[in-house]
Amino acid sequence: MIRTRTVKVNKILDSRPGITELEITVDGKAARAVNYDRLTGPVKPGDKVVLNTTAVYKKLGTGGMHFVMANYTRTEKESTEEGHIMKLRYSPSQVKVLSVEEEQSPYAEIMTEANSLDGAPVIIAELHSMLAPAAAAAQMECSRDINIAYVMTDGAALPLPLSKSVCELKEKGLVQTTITCGHAFGGDLEAVTVYSALVAAKAVARADIIVVSMGPGIAGTASQYGFTGVEQGEIVNAVSVLGGNPVAVPRISFSDSRQRHYGLSHHTGTALGKVALAPCLVPLSNMNTEKLELIKKQLWESGIISKHKVEEIDCTGSIDALKQSGLSLKTMGRGIDDDPDFFLAAFAAGKMACALLD
Repeated sequence: MIRTRTVKVNKILDSRPGITELEITVDGKAARAVNYDRLTGPVKPGDKVVLNTTAVYKKLGTGGMHFVMANYTRTEKESTEEGHIMKLRYSPSQVKVLSVEEEQSPYAEIMTEANSLDGAPVIIAELHSMLAPAAAAAQMECSRDINIAYVMTDGAALPLPLSKSVCELKEKGLVQTTITCGHAFGGDLEAVTVYSALVAAKAVARADIIVVSMGPGIAGTASQYGFTGVEQGEIVNAVSVLGGNPVAVPRISFSDSRQRHYGLSHHTGTALGKVALAPCLVPLSNMNTEKLELIKKQLWESGIISKHKVEEIDCTGSIDALKQSGLSLKTMGRGIDDDPDFFLAAFAAGKMACALLD
């Protein structure tokens, strides 16, 4: 059951396209809340709003914020957008979008005729925090100017505006087009499935390289299949079906205190070793002998080496390059100095995608 509180907005803390961050007072304490402008309209100080406070009350990491459900001060809102596809279907927050596949779409004819990725490199990441280093590496390493499209799945956060990383990547010109698929929404283009999103990235956005990942946050348990990152294996299959060149980012860390995520994460072992039925490329950054031996042992035990092509990529100097990019790089609260191997794995994927393109 949803836990709600009705409060007044104290002030606006931050805003970017599609999202406004607020200061409110809940149960006598100042706190932050998120307003999705597309769902609940514009908000101003003094507005009376209804909050969903469930996640903060439960002290959850995923979705651990207050969210505006309704604005009592501005009750009547009109939907002026075209389109007939509903996302967040059959929920109180269902939102209408014009999907790239619809007859009303200016791209309908292109989408009807397009059915292949024509060998385009597709970087497939489990975590949203892999997007920035992978996209930055691709832009840095390619020998010509390239277009990168980001496809955001509905495996985690559904509204794309929540991602500060995507906003930063677009502002810096590292990602040119965003596409949200499934129930995710808010991209430059909307798509019904990950398949049509991939096709749109190639045929409509004319991307040279495509990066796919869920949005911020991931739902996971200690069980083998109980995490939303299993979609990485499913997307490998989708890219293969569409004639693309899948490059899967392995989740690697020597800083995560959880044993199941030490070295090669069990998530990667399951997604690529079990769920992925088609072969893909799995890049490894250069690392010291002890670390590399552990990773290779885990790759054998998970079945990844027998199914996919694992290749070592020279990433010398890439940490410095990422730091000089000025990007805000964090994963699970850890920065690039705290967990370099995590970011190196994503960088290696971007570099491999460039090699395929060149």
